[in-house]
Amino acid sequence: MMAKAQKTMKVEQVASAARRHHDQRETLIGLGLNKIGRSRDLPDTPATRGMINKVRHLVRVVDDAK
Repeated sequence: MMAKAQKTMKVEQVASAARRHHDQRETLIGLGLNKIGRSRDLPDTPATRGMINKVRHLVRVVDDAK
């Protein structure tokens, strides 16, 4: 039996983490970002969506359709 392909979404950091709350900086690091212009393909899970929601003013979802 083959495992179901997990949905992913591409997230890019568009704003600086400077002068932000410490937990927002840690969330960016947890997402694998933390520099403007970095992007990552992340699994589309409730936990990941919650992290993105916490720093939604610093990142943008580039591609959500995979």
